Amino acid sequence: MSEQTVTPGEAEATVAPEAPPAPAPHALPEGAPPLPDAPPVLPAADAAPRPPRRVLRAVARWTAAALAFGVLGTGTAFGIASMERTDVPGLATEGDGRWDYPELTLPALPAGSPRPFSPGNPAEIHHADLRELLLPAPAGAKPDKKLTGGWISTETFLDAYREQDRRSVAQLLKDAAPRHIAARGWTMPDGTTSRIYLVRFNSTAFASRMIDDLNVGSSAGKPLARTDTTDLDPAWGSANDIENLSSFVFTEQAPFGAEHVRQAYTLAGDTMALVVHERPGKRETARIPFHQTLILQNQLLA
Repeated sequence: MSEQTVTPGEAEATVAPEAPPAPAPHALPEGAPPLPDAPPVLPAADAAPRPPRRVLRAVARWTAAALAFGVLGTGTAFGIASMERTDVPGLATEGDGRWDYPELTLPALPAGSPRPFSPGNPAEIHHADLRELLLPAPAGAKPDKKLTGGWISTETFLDAYREQDRRSVAQLLKDAAPRHIAARGWTMPDGTTSRIYLVRFNSTAFASRMIDDLNVGSSAGKPLARTDTTDLDPAWGSANDIENLSSFVFTEQAPFGAEHVRQAYTLAGDTMALVVHERPGKRETARIPFHQTLILQNQLLA
């Protein structure tokens, strides 16, 4: 046996035997197609077949589209969330007719005087200047030259009632002896006239008695000027009431005369409020701004 030379690093290697020569290929029959250079690669038995390349391309396109729409949808949602409702097409809401009142603030009280319905004021007396408790006029209003927000006489207050009833109302005022009467009025661009009267009495008992003597309750009591048939306003609910105050809200029913009138009385401790909205023509006075006016005035009195 001849010796083999082993180089360093190959001490552990073994010499592979020479592969036997490949058998010569059989001759193909004449006219048969030639064999491929390499045999086809068959998939493993447990491997899933690969989807066609065009399917993969389609999936990739849909995934990209979904991501794009997702980003667009997120951006749109963020944009809508950051916009006012009236700025969003399709979601814009028409104005409900409310008037643009200025921001309300309660007037200052004399030193040591409590609010009318605080625990330290069981008599429910309004110590603030009555004129400063009047609701200010909204934007666009034309002020009434007679009802400017100051003090008014008994005669001016009586003008709110029908001429044939003014004498009896004057007697009620004489018996109740109010301390002050303040009033403010204005006219809006649509022709609606608003008047607010605040009548302060010497005590809550006198104010409550005045409401009763006017027969205000289930009916509007003494009719106001330019009114016909006036009934309770069915649209006014308890949700509109303010704690410690009692409101009696009425609206003129059809058929009405040359104007439509809405009116309300509020008993607020020692003070009685009368709020009137009147609109000429055959269209009713708008309900929403009337309720708005009444609620805001009641908040000042409460």
